[in-house]
Amino acid sequence: MNRAAFPEEQRAGVYRAIAERRDMRHFAGGEIAPELLVRLLEAAHQAPSVGLMQPWRFIRIRRTELRTAIHGLVEQERRATAEALGERSDEFMRLKVEGIRDCAELLVACLMDGREAHVFGRRTLPEMDLASLSCAIQNLWLAARAEGLGMGWVSLFEPQALAELLRVPAGAKPVAIICLGPVQAFYPAPMLALEGWRQPRPLAELLFEDAWGSPEGEG
Repeated sequence: MNRAAFPEEQRAGVYRAIAERRDMRHFAGGEIAPELLVRLLEAAHQAPSVGLMQPWRFIRIRRTELRTAIHGLVEQERRATAEALGERSDEFMRLKVEGIRDCAELLVACLMDGREAHVFGRRTLPEMDLASLSCAIQNLWLAARAEGLGMGWVSLFEPQALAELLRVPAGAKPVAIICLGPVQAFYPAPMLALEGWRQPRPLAELLFEDAWGSPEGEG
């Protein structure tokens, strides 16, 4: 028995949150209580980060006109993405890719400025700042699911345009538009799988042993 392990019921809750986390696009409006929003953001803030640099910065969008402007930027990129997809363009345009106008809370997650000063863990892998921010977003996602709230990560936008809209300083970079709030129901599987866009691959196809391309157990 591992004495450091959580009790069985608590372990099951952690794995359930991971398994039932969904990238939500359909929201039911409503509100998130201030104390709950703080709790979720504290969970994000407890994420691991390379060299303890904590490169995440969150901008809470409160003004309706800003939501509208952000939605406009996403719509521009949605159409550009559809054009780039060629023969799958029409199929892509039928997908719902964001819930910006319907979610209870809208956040923009950014990488901070001045990241070049942080060398610990980034000298050969400077992208570890992005990995750290991604961990914070995942923490937020899992905490939201545990609280019964939906969350969607929107990446369809031109970073410089969004940076200018939100007065993000030079050197910083918006990475994710985060839609957060109550939903009528969680998707039983990833939405893109339900829509037939792409199916998840099993772990066995992505797990190697000792060398790239060598399936586990084959030596």
